[in-house]
Amino acid sequence: MIEELAVVVKIENHQVWVESGANSACGGCLQKASCTTNALGSVLKKKSVPVDSDIQLKTGDQVMVAIDENLLLRASLLLYLLPLIALFTGAGLADWLVTDNADVWIAGSAMLSFLFSLWLINKAQSLLIMNYYARPVVVRKI
Repeated sequence: MIEELAVVVKIENHQVWVESGANSACGGCLQKASCTTNALGSVLKKKSVPVDSDIQLKTGDQVMVAIDENLLLRASLLLYLLPLIALFTGAGLADWLVTDNADVWIAGSAMLSFLFSLWLINKAQSLLIMNYYARPVVVRKI
């Protein structure tokens, strides 16, 4: 399980909303001025995320939130490899089938197959066909 410290910001309808806590490693780092992580963290606003919890919590509690790394790995493989495979497959099919003005057809076919794979992944996730979407859970209260 991959764990992260978070703070409960809202509780509604048996669902807990948390925001990630400040990264303690950044406070003592000597490279803070040139670090892109610190720069992005200061520019981007914190975002609340819904998590599942069986523990009684209240707003302001610090909790340890975890997500299963196997599900996270499978989801990232699906979201990165499937569109890439679709892109090359579309380009390869167009190269095999078309002889006139091949470059335009290859590029168009590659782009269409790439976009189709993204649409297919989105539809599959919204229909709950795939079990790759893993919600974080509250492991313990700190």
